[in-house]
Amino acid sequence: MFTGIVAAVGSIQAVKPLEGGSFAGVRLEIDCGGLPLADVALGDSIAINGACMTVVEKTAQSFAVDVSRESLNRTVGLDQPGEVNLEKALTLAERLGGHLVSGHVDGLGDVHSFEPIGESYQLVIDAPVELGKFLAYKGSVVVNGVSLTVNNVQDLEVGGKKVCRFSINLIPHTIAVTTLKHLHAGAKVNLEIDLIARYVERMLSAAKA
Repeated sequence: MFTGIVAAVGSIQAVKPLEGGSFAGVRLEIDCGGLPLADVALGDSIAINGACMTVVEKTAQSFAVDVSRESLNRTVGLDQPGEVNLEKALTLAERLGGHLVSGHVDGLGDVHSFEPIGESYQLVIDAPVELGKFLAYKGSVVVNGVSLTVNNVQDLEVGGKKVCRFSINLIPHTIAVTTLKHLHAGAKVNLEIDLIARYVERMLSAAKA
């Protein structure tokens, strides 16, 4: 489990194909940036841009994870060198500063706009329509591993395709300490819906059945 509070911005240094041909995944070698690794052991989980991965190698300043082809097909930002948001798995002794996050990407969103408004930024994302029912005003959502609050939700049809468009306000601190600063219109992002909303939807659908 995670909180969606980014602990450090690291960087993918190398992407190495694993054995198995075109259906195989890759091994990522990641510089941890300012993320302390002293308490990280092989087999521990670290969220990379919101996707939970298992540490398979480790040095004092870096670690490696194996990413399956399935994960590569369902996420963005894990297939090439570049900056990534990092968070170690939550312990029960820590403050839950964001919200309960599983590290499982539910879908990809498309950035509609990303613009400064006053001292902050407004991020507007088009989410797949199947995720729309989990997005609510002042509810929680994870974007590239960052726990954020939804400010507005609209169900729209864009180019003949139904989407759920939602907006988020990003304060200067969030811009400074995460990779969200690099977003732009047209970029794709990893999305994880609220864990509690997921269970509520399941209970309601089961009751109707």
